[in-house]
Amino acid sequence: MSKKKLGFIGLGIMGRPMCKNLLDAGYSVRVWDRFQLAIDACVEYGAVAGNSAKDVAEKSEVVITMVVDSPDVQEVVLGPNGVLEGAGPGMIFIDMSTISPKVTKEVAERLNERRIKMLDAPVSGGETGAKAGTLSIMVGGPGNVFKECLPIFEVLGKNITHMGEENGDGQSTKLCNQVVDGLNILGMCEGFVLAAKSKIDMKKMFSAVRAGAAGSNELDDLGPRILKRDLEPGFMVRHRQKDMRLVMEAARELGVPLLGASLVHQLYNAVEAEGLSEKGEQALICALEKLAGVEVKE
Repeated sequence: MSKKKLGFIGLGIMGRPMCKNLLDAGYSVRVWDRFQLAIDACVEYGAVAGNSAKDVAEKSEVVITMVVDSPDVQEVVLGPNGVLEGAGPGMIFIDMSTISPKVTKEVAERLNERRIKMLDAPVSGGETGAKAGTLSIMVGGPGNVFKECLPIFEVLGKNITHMGEENGDGQSTKLCNQVVDGLNILGMCEGFVLAAKSKIDMKKMFSAVRAGAAGSNELDDLGPRILKRDLEPGFMVRHRQKDMRLVMEAARELGVPLLGASLVHQLYNAVEAEGLSEKGEQALICALEKLAGVEVKE
């Protein structure tokens, strides 16, 4: 079976390595991004440069977006020179960004009116997973379309789950992921602050805790960075806050009390107030250090 012609829009920290993996797997990929340097980097990998989202859609059987927020998806799909203007009937649109489930449903309705099929397929695993092709992918949308696109997902991830037939099911799952993930980060930072205040050996504490029941991907990934005072992204604070805002909006709409997630959201507000919105999400430690009057370091 011949591989589908792909379009890829959004070539940032996640999108660029994902695009490279698709190219390495033998797919032809036409790319577009707001920044020419990002396009140029993917052209070096073997991609073809598009001149707009519309152009990418006109020349692709499947278009993937990996952008930041709901308004970005709306603009690149529904706006001037967007995907909708270039897409023909039968094209498949896959949004792998993390956005509002409500906006996802609205975009899907507009596309379906033009007989364009859509999957929402947000991911977890960060830059490391994007580079390694080991992302966890949570997919919402028609099962037959999911099966058709499964070979594409298998290039990008290792844990691929079809969450349901409705568009938005994938995004709702990703918000659940962000609740658990955010609380993991908070738990890690609180443990580090308690250790620092207790004046025990931080490196030994970290080694002991990560090997036991408290071990997690976030502890393995972000723990060493915190101990080295490395606050560079990774996943930026402002992107984490965007996700937590989406979580709280969904919780309000559904009438679900999320006390821990609300606390994480507010603590990241404090981090942003310190001018650290462009730092990595591990900068949450700074808010807790300020409250405890202690600095965490090796």
